[in-house]
Amino acid sequence: MSDTPPPIIDIQGLRTAFGKNVVHDNLSLQVRRGEILTIVGGSGTGKTVLLRQILGLGRPAAGQIRVFGQSVVDGRRAEVHALRQRWGMLFQGGALFSALTVFDNIAFPLRELRTLPPELINDVVSTRLSWVGLTPEDGLKMPSDLSGGMVKRVALARALALDPELVFLDEPTAGLDPTRSDEFVELIRRLHQQIGFTVVMVTHDLDTLFALSDRVAVLAEKRVIICAPPAEVLEFQHPFITTFFLGERGRRALDGAQEFAGKSHDGKP
Repeated sequence: MSDTPPPIIDIQGLRTAFGKNVVHDNLSLQVRRGEILTIVGGSGTGKTVLLRQILGLGRPAAGQIRVFGQSVVDGRRAEVHALRQRWGMLFQGGALFSALTVFDNIAFPLRELRTLPPELINDVVSTRLSWVGLTPEDGLKMPSDLSGGMVKRVALARALALDPELVFLDEPTAGLDPTRSDEFVELIRRLHQQIGFTVVMVTHDLDTLFALSDRVAVLAEKRVIICAPPAEVLEFQHPFITTFFLGERGRRALDGAQEFAGKSHDGKP
């Protein structure tokens, strides 16, 4: 009997089609508990579509998607709703509610449960603010008062509000300058190490990819052509990988990630 734990996400034989346009065909992918897995691919390969299907927001033409061992394709509505309480989502632009304060944005998923007393919600929100490096005073601000980096931190705090086992990150560093991007990457890395949640990330940013990814799943030819640690992906012979990873931009990002990792191991900021 194998001692390998079951995958936290298990996708088998997925087919996605919009009319005659087939986006995925016999796509399979497994996500291991506790890892950071990054999904990359060229335009039109269906990265966002795949993410939506994992979240239960789109139905494939064929195949199966199981999260925590339960189907999100043909599971009952109540079962899928219960699954959604076990994951968090960081949207690309933050997607904060503009009419709510920072505190109320983070409290929103907790209040939706309708089972927690106000004092417990206050404690959880305060804790999540501290996790992402924000203060109680920041909780009183409106989204319009926040910098881009603070929006990302608030959105991450909201994604972690329910203490999820699984976190989805959609272009987490998009729109940030290099310094703020590095800070946010380090925040994600630290929280991942401390809390131990699993991460599924979609990103075009190679610096973020190399700094965080345990494995990279490459979408091409309507399927996952390779899912492996970044070093193994770089050795895989495919035109997309050559263009995306091995050009000047990719080499620069890989060198930067190695330097970034070295500083982190030395305990430097």
